[in-house]
Amino acid sequence: MLVSGRRALTTLLRTQRWRYQPARDMRLVQFQTAHLKGPHLGLESGNGGGVINLNAFDPTLPKTMMEFLEQGEATFSVAKRALGTQLPVLARSEVTFLAPVTRPDKVVCVGMNYVDHCKEQNVRMPKEPIIFSKFASSIVGPYDDILLPSESQEVDWEVELAVVIGKRGKHIKATDAMAHVAGFTVAHDVSARDWQMRRNGKQWLLGKTFDTFCPLGPALVTKDSIADPHNLKICCRVNGEVVQSSNTNQMVFKTEELIAWVSQFVTLYPGDVILTGTPPGVGVFRKPPVFLKKGDEVQCEIEEVGVIINKVV
Repeated sequence: MLVSGRRALTTLLRTQRWRYQPARDMRLVQFQTAHLKGPHLGLESGNGGGVINLNAFDPTLPKTMMEFLEQGEATFSVAKRALGTQLPVLARSEVTFLAPVTRPDKVVCVGMNYVDHCKEQNVRMPKEPIIFSKFASSIVGPYDDILLPSESQEVDWEVELAVVIGKRGKHIKATDAMAHVAGFTVAHDVSARDWQMRRNGKQWLLGKTFDTFCPLGPALVTKDSIADPHNLKICCRVNGEVVQSSNTNQMVFKTEELIAWVSQFVTLYPGDVILTGTPPGVGVFRKPPVFLKKGDEVQCEIEEVGVIINKVV
């Protein structure tokens, strides 16, 4: 399932449209190399640059993002020190990027959360967030392949901004919500529309949670590294053609509202991921509908956050 990243890096450098944050901002990654097996924690060293191995900088740091987030401010302080230090950088071509978060307690998804996406379907904007879920087993890395399931003939694309929780909370007030956010990443909410919209009593879960249906990455960009998460260009391309193009300012419910809403019902834990909805341009609402096929390459990009590139196999 993992790909080398060399092919994806070449495409990334060729297609990158927007400027991302310079090296002084914190872009946390999980990675491995031929010599460093299993997850390791790192920092992207700048726009299109390599990776600083945080575990080499401080061997006491955990090697997984989940443990890093669970330990709170202490680990972030170590990472900030590394950011301001001249350290060896692993070449990007040496590194296999993993999803920035793996095996979270929950992946929470939000439907119909873009004004322009509601207009695309000629439906009213929801009065309260529409919540569904994916299983954590659907998560793959930013350059991993998407596997077309034989059970579906209608697999669709959805670029989304994902929020990563950094601090446990229940019944969180909207005014306090950002204190519970570690950062943001790019998500691809791959969707089997036949299972989502017609099969299984029209329950969404199965159509959303096939294996490989949640690519994430490439980095967890800390909240203080993004000027305004609700004013970012967001785009999806299939085989180089723009199919979705919007801005996160079109969100019906912003990050703070979503965290407050969801935490009424469940405790949010460090590492939990919230996918905040997709803009217009998905394949199912095209005339005629268009779905992903073997050999397609999907790029999901968000300004200041990054781009993930996944081939359909």
